[in-house]
Amino acid sequence: MDTAVSLVQEYLHVNGYFTVVEHPVLERLRAGQVRTVTDLDVLAYRLPGAGHDLIHRRSGIGPQRLSSEVDPALGAPTGRADMIVGEVKEGRARLNSALRDPATLEVALARFGCCPAEEARDVSRRLLDHGRAATRAGHEIRVVAFGGTPGQVEPHGPWTTVPMNHVVEYLQAYLHAHWQVLRRAQIHDEGLAVLALMEKWGLGHPAAGRLPVP
Repeated sequence: MDTAVSLVQEYLHVNGYFTVVEHPVLERLRAGQVRTVTDLDVLAYRLPGAGHDLIHRRSGIGPQRLSSEVDPALGAPTGRADMIVGEVKEGRARLNSALRDPATLEVALARFGCCPAEEARDVSRRLLDHGRAATRAGHEIRVVAFGGTPGQVEPHGPWTTVPMNHVVEYLQAYLHAHWQVLRRAQIHDEGLAVLALMEKWGLGHPAAGRLPVP
């Protein structure tokens, strides 16, 4: 998995999202041939109220919540389910030409069942026009571009943009704030594991302890 995609996936995980990464979109050609149009970097879904909890077997009380708020940089809706179609770049945050094609989004939305096939075409066009669209089922679908630093974010387009340096700093802040718990966890994602080692060795970003983490 691409390192930048891996970091974005973990960033979304700590914000309560389920994710699918590097999902191929296929097109059937003549004579039965099939080609890959693009890979969707990140598809993420969050139910309202999602957060990280710990079990308290001996206390008799409910789970202890580590965090429940979503990073404001994500621009997530309040009180309803949220689906993100995300593009991840190491350089300038932007959307590939394939992702700007309504047909690509239409296939992705229908494939994951967020809306019926007959609704997916209208939703995909509203997504590209406005960066977000509500479905008849009551949840919201949004396009989010991850990449670069604040000065490298593509100024054009209605979608949400999140700089990659913010993604890394947020993860560092999350690890730092909850290290007494997370240091006992087995972290298998390579990108997050490196950041965890940095925290363990006292090499975290100097701003990590000052970032606004819930």
